[in-house]
Amino acid sequence: MALHVNRRQFLHTTAAGLALAAAGHSRASAAATSDEMIDKAVAFLKPRQDEKGAWSGQRGPGITGLVVTALLRSKRVTPADPAVTKGLTYLEGFISLKGGLAEGPQSNYVTTIAMMAFNEANTKGQYTAQIKAAQGYLKNLQWDEGEGKGPNDPFYGGAGYGGSSRPDLSNTSFFMDALRETGLPADDPALKKALVFVSRCQNKKSEFNDQPWADKVNDGGFIYTTAAGGVSMAIDPKLPNGGLRSYASMTYAGLKSMIHAGLTPDDPRVKAALDYIKAHYTLDENPGLGQAGLYYYYQTFAKTLTLLGQPEFADATGKSHDWRAELVEALAKRQLAEGGWVNKADRFMEGDPNLVTSYGVLALVYARPKA
Repeated sequence: MALHVNRRQFLHTTAAGLALAAAGHSRASAAATSDEMIDKAVAFLKPRQDEKGAWSGQRGPGITGLVVTALLRSKRVTPADPAVTKGLTYLEGFISLKGGLAEGPQSNYVTTIAMMAFNEANTKGQYTAQIKAAQGYLKNLQWDEGEGKGPNDPFYGGAGYGGSSRPDLSNTSFFMDALRETGLPADDPALKKALVFVSRCQNKKSEFNDQPWADKVNDGGFIYTTAAGGVSMAIDPKLPNGGLRSYASMTYAGLKSMIHAGLTPDDPRVKAALDYIKAHYTLDENPGLGQAGLYYYYQTFAKTLTLLGQPEFADATGKSHDWRAELVEALAKRQLAEGGWVNKADRFMEGDPNLVTSYGVLALVYARPKA
């Protein structure tokens, strides 16, 4: 009997060891593949910069800010790299006297992205003043009492593209990313106000969401905005009962934003969001939108799971996923021979390879295996 038990223990230990070794090999392979993919993507992006220092400059400075951020986070280039210095100089040319970029209909969007680029390049404090001014500028853009909106208003706490545009969850999540990544704490008043808006974008009836559609779906997922009675970008967004369909990219953006505002896994809003993404875990599509917004989904998926600090993620069936390796695989099979990415489902500007390749690089950066 003792020999039999020892044999069983031996087999169990051996199997466990082999599983750990396989997982380690998978992570090492993913890291090697990821590094090669990033190298190719950086080589693809750099020569696409125009003489002014922009990428896709016809669309404004936003994509340039995203490319510069992706290049710097890739660790393949430094702030002294000529492509980066030209890109940063181009972005600086849009800074207004108020501290933001590109005054007008996209001022929040481009300021948040440029802030992250400046922050990555701020190795000697050379951009500290610009970052601080931009923080104040963004706070002034946020929909709150300054715009005549109180806590009971669906606009309250949110951020839109800029100017007087209505708030939405995507821009609010960029707003929160920029403020947190440039040093503001989770309990900053602007982030607490933003959490009010984010909570109202969740399909979950609770003390945090008083919107009339909140209990129609009640699946813990997120929609695009509470404005205009609530708007979802999902395929067939409206339900016969007046509900609005959730979709995955906004759900990851919503969950990430809640984490930025200091919510913990025991908060019912976080639990509900996790239940949604467990039920819709996939890297074949952006659930609720199909192939539309796929690369935005990939980078938001990766950033959110990195913030959660979970190397493995269990879906609703209990199956455990090495999400980093699976994300690398999904991006590898979609990478063009030239090194970039592009989405044939050209929605949300994802037909622009500069934008989509930046998303791809950022997703791979977040997916780097942790030591």
